Amino acid sequence: MERRGEDARGVDLRTDRAHGARIYDYILGGKDNFAADREAGESSLRIWPALRVHMQANRFFMHRVARYLATECGVRQFLDIGTGLPTSPNLHEIVQSVDPTARVVYTDNDPLVLAHARALMVGTAQGRTAYVAADMRDPQTIISAPEFLRTLDLSQPVGLLLIAIVHFIEDDAEALRVVRQVMDVLPAGSYLAMSIATDEFDPIPLAEVQRQYNRLGETLIFRDRATALRFFDGLELVEPGLVQVHKWRPDGSEAPGIADKDIAMYGAVARKA
Repeated sequence: MERRGEDARGVDLRTDRAHGARIYDYILGGKDNFAADREAGESSLRIWPALRVHMQANRFFMHRVARYLATECGVRQFLDIGTGLPTSPNLHEIVQSVDPTARVVYTDNDPLVLAHARALMVGTAQGRTAYVAADMRDPQTIISAPEFLRTLDLSQPVGLLLIAIVHFIEDDAEALRVVRQVMDVLPAGSYLAMSIATDEFDPIPLAEVQRQYNRLGETLIFRDRATALRFFDGLELVEPGLVQVHKWRPDGSEAPGIADKDIAMYGAVARKA
């Protein structure tokens, strides 16, 4: 895997502050987290015990999206913004199992993710994986990075994944700008896949979860359905459109009997004509 920067050593991991990727890792049973992340995770689980089910459903949504884009849409290039800590199967493992020549660029702003990406996000010999250390709030640093430009052929469709990431951007206009700025450089036939946090199905405990995240230094913004749909303006939504993530093309991999109130994420895939 190519990588930006030689080493994560000497970089401030900000272990005194909770980080979304590490909270996610902790709640899913991972070990790559710190005390602040565990505090945020445990506090959130006490308030909203469904959080683990919710996060698992979001992860399975990513799996289904990746298989759909690779198998049914023939996409062979992918950009995953806000990668998070590696949890197998990762995006490259799914799409390269469909076609070993598939290419994936991962991006994240957490140095701990970078360190693990080097060791764990290694793709097939036929394909290619690359990593860009960048903040999604500055998409120009992603789309101008040498790793991005060397790995992806922008004359061919790209699958852009933003999974459970835009809720870290508080301002709606900024979040929309980030997504559109990246989509603008991708060619026709590309796809946008997103999951977007919402509190529309169980607002009372989620308001307290939001306060816990904010108190520990992490942003968490919920958006209603109308606002979530704006991310896909100008694109062709794939059936079934924008739905809760556990309802997007279920394939039996999810736990049975998930209640709508236990899922606080919309998901959709759309094509750029």
